[in-house]
Amino acid sequence: TWKEFVSNYLSKAIVEKLEVVNKKWVRIKLVPGTQIDGSNTIWFNIGSVEAFERNLENAQLEMNMEPSNFVNVVYKTETEIGSLVLSSLNFILPLALLFWLIRRSSSMLQGGRPGTRGGAGGIFGFGQTTAKIIKEDIGVKFRDVAGCEEAKIEIMEFVNFLKNPQQYIDLGAKIPKGAILTGPPGTGKTMLAKATAGEANVPFITVSGSEFLEMFVGVGPSRVRDMFSMARKNAPCILFIDEIDAVGRKRGGRSFGGQSEQENTLNQLLVEMDGFNTQSGVVVLAATNRVDILDNALLRPGRFDRQIFVASPDIKGRASIFKVHLKPLKTEVNKAELAKKMAALTPGFSGADIANVCNEAALIAARDLNKTIEHKHFEQAIERVVAGMEKKTQVLQPEEKKTVAYHEAGHAVTGWFLEHADPLLKVSIIPRGKGLGYAQYLPKEQYLYSTEQLQDRMCMMLGGRVSEHIFFNRITTGAQDDLAKVTQSAYAQVVHYGMNERVGQLSFEMPRPGEMVFDKPYSETTAMMIDEEVRKIVKVAFEKTMQLLTKHKEDVEKVAQRLLEMEKLDKDDMVMLLGKRPFAEKSTYEEFVEGTGSFEEDTTLPKGLESWNKERDEEAADKENGIEKEKLGGKVSFTE
Repeated sequence: TWKEFVSNYLSKAIVEKLEVVNKKWVRIKLVPGTQIDGSNTIWFNIGSVEAFERNLENAQLEMNMEPSNFVNVVYKTETEIGSLVLSSLNFILPLALLFWLIRRSSSMLQGGRPGTRGGAGGIFGFGQTTAKIIKEDIGVKFRDVAGCEEAKIEIMEFVNFLKNPQQYIDLGAKIPKGAILTGPPGTGKTMLAKATAGEANVPFITVSGSEFLEMFVGVGPSRVRDMFSMARKNAPCILFIDEIDAVGRKRGGRSFGGQSEQENTLNQLLVEMDGFNTQSGVVVLAATNRVDILDNALLRPGRFDRQIFVASPDIKGRASIFKVHLKPLKTEVNKAELAKKMAALTPGFSGADIANVCNEAALIAARDLNKTIEHKHFEQAIERVVAGMEKKTQVLQPEEKKTVAYHEAGHAVTGWFLEHADPLLKVSIIPRGKGLGYAQYLPKEQYLYSTEQLQDRMCMMLGGRVSEHIFFNRITTGAQDDLAKVTQSAYAQVVHYGMNERVGQLSFEMPRPGEMVFDKPYSETTAMMIDEEVRKIVKVAFEKTMQLLTKHKEDVEKVAQRLLEMEKLDKDDMVMLLGKRPFAEKSTYEEFVEGTGSFEEDTTLPKGLESWNKERDEEAADKENGIEKEKLGGKVSFTE
């Protein structure tokens, strides 16, 4: 310390000189022949040179030393080993990191994995494909997929291309390179792909379209190259790209940022698919529910040769799907009859919706501690899926409850006395989901609608608003959802279907919900004409409903009062109150499918596909018969 230096060294006049090193340390050089603790060199540190010089001068003056006898001070600069090593590392480490990154980047550009040649490793491995090869049994078979028999047959044919190619080559046919599965969400597109993986005795490579897009430039094309390289190595195989719209969107004139990277990835995908020859043994399947936004170059023959549309199932398809999902459920009801009845009660449901209904029925039965699932649980599950959970605790004022009762009674009575309206199943004033009440109908399995049929459906939707007007001479906000449907139907008749004499036989393409609209496909004069005609259509429907409910005012009163008492009415209650509906209506599965050719789906295969999976069928038959095959000495022996 400074104090020890002054008292033990400076005051004893044994200091020859002081060396200030790097302006931080002071080395004490002692008079020759003097040693302290066996050393003639002692160190101490200083805060600053100025303070050190000032303190040294003051200390020597206090000792009455003459300035001529002051200790000599020498200033030096010396290199410290620690600082030398540290400065070297600060220079070497960035260079080493830069060199390593350059090597990894060049590996990506050359299509080589780190430390290897070939394959897309990319920077930090991003260029390597994320596709998965499925060779084991995933547990999903074609028997687990119902309601899309035509699509299933086409998928079977693609598997047959790979397993029995000579059957087609002998006739001079070229093996299709790919197929794209399209259709609404929940109809079973991905399920079909899983079943293909479960049935085919060939490798199944699966990847999602969004996995090609990353933050690094060039990663997408690199992954596409690596994926197709993997497919060629595993040929014959099936390559499945799910949600291909993530990478296959239409290319625009402007390319910047992520859009440019997506277009480069699409270009690489187009090149790889077009580069296949007919004998490569690789079939590409893809799935999307937005086929309208895909690039035309991707959909042309030679890339995706077929578009397989997987539509929402009809009543036969829904019955088949119900049979599949009812198998694992514990119920004492006849499952075949239950499937047919549920199919008639669920028009418009997709396969995913039906699976949800079956699961909800099991949950409801478990919630009530039932040992088996009963028919009522499936009906409650349909209501739960369509309208939402019952809100028995929601507080409604007496006046509000009365308004809801007359509103729903207006819907029910209007539909009861209109020929083209859907048959009523149930009407309730118990709140469900966002609604304060609901009327459940059984829509017909119908694909074509006439002007009269559309008008009757609009009248049925307006029945609630008209009933409020007749009985309370006022209207409420409860008809908002009904009015939205009426407006949509009226505009569709004028703009889409050409059902208006004044506008004429024209159909205008309208934007999807949520899309930006910069200009309409028609002039302002036509727009005014359309608005006028839509108001006329709605006004005619409103007046027709007003006349009908005025005529049946007593019926609406009876239904509303009974609703206030019981809160829920089914079809039998309505028959008791109003008598039988004056129009013939279908209510059973057999009546719905009458005249369509058969009561079940047509599951017969074409002759060319009857043995499409012969090896798998033989293995299943051997397993059922208890036959074990053992290879002994290159021969096969059969043991009972």
